[in-house]
Amino acid sequence: MGGGMRQVDRSLSPRARLIVALDFDNRADAFRLVDALGDHVVFYKVGMELLVSEGPQVLRELKNRRKQVFLDIKFGDIDETVERTIRSVARLGIDLLTLHGAAATAQAARRGRGENGRPKLLSLTYLSSLDQTDLTELLSSEGVTLADHIRRRAVQSLRAGCDGLIASGESVADLRDYLQNEHGLFPILVAPGIRPAGASSNDHKRTLTPGQAMKAGADYIVVGRPIRNADDCVTVADAIVREMEEALQEENLNEPA
Repeated sequence: MGGGMRQVDRSLSPRARLIVALDFDNRADAFRLVDALGDHVVFYKVGMELLVSEGPQVLRELKNRRKQVFLDIKFGDIDETVERTIRSVARLGIDLLTLHGAAATAQAARRGRGENGRPKLLSLTYLSSLDQTDLTELLSSEGVTLADHIRRRAVQSLRAGCDGLIASGESVADLRDYLQNEHGLFPILVAPGIRPAGASSNDHKRTLTPGQAMKAGADYIVVGRPIRNADDCVTVADAIVREMEEALQEENLNEPA
């Protein structure tokens, strides 16, 4: 593994590492899934679609149900707007938030959240629905590799004040090793688009299974369709948690749940 054992947050139980994506356009469908999953899932992701449809009340309701909330809106604006908005987000008790922008965005967000340290700020290293061909087209440079691009963005974001990174499953291991061994950095790593073995990868081109993501060094995984579209969502969620637990035990990164 490059420089020895990958350092992850050992305080997290396997169940706390699973974030279920509420990719719905209305409250009724979203909370139908939340109700069905009950205590089997404690962390949910809310994206722009649900937030625009239902407003911040959906976030308040999740927090009232004692759920952790990952607000994935890739927020970016002028510094003053960022600072004020993050102050409001912090009052809602949001746990994780994605940012999109330059170093000044992260700095303004840190000012906005204050000394509370919440929400934790996550930067996108790359969209997991893109691949090397897309990168070449975007950057118009054959000499820029996907790994180089992701590494550079990761270091810039963390130096600017972000607490962690959104990284495709495929890039987690390289990022964890590179940041730990070359820069002494130990960020939160969240891997989206994770698919259990045998599930369709849908629009995510670079995916891993839950167990592979844990062994690669992810702190959290985000799972959407495999749970949302399952005939028995609880069985699928529990199977994912067990797979993560087994992987963590194999890697000796966590105590049994």
